[in-house]
Amino acid sequence: MKPDLSNRTDIETIVNTFYDKVKTDNTIGRFFTEVAKVHWEHHLPKMYVFWENAVFYTGGYTGNIIEKHKGIHALSPLQPEHFQHWLKLFNETVDELFEGENANQIKQKALSLATVIEIKVLN
Repeated sequence: MKPDLSNRTDIETIVNTFYDKVKTDNTIGRFFTEVAKVHWEHHLPKMYVFWENAVFYTGGYTGNIIEKHKGIHALSPLQPEHFQHWLKLFNETVDELFEGENANQIKQKALSLATVIEIKVLN
């Protein structure tokens, strides 16, 4: 049995593991490395705060996710399958590391996030 998410360190583990996969992923990696040219030292701490708030309601996240993704879409069009693949990688990462109520919650939040961004960016 795997542990459930219980703190910021667990969030950091998920985020770091997930983005290590994303960076080299053949389907979506280029959006991060070539299109957005993500500065990981700035991006990762923002993602820690975002996901910590999503699961534990800690507050502190500021940013406009929709506008960031619209900007990426303008440079290199995103497709529904990109969002589906992102979600698949995210869920796989969570499932490899954790299980339980909070693990299920973060996966549900990821589904909601991917759905909203896809709708707002592609329509």
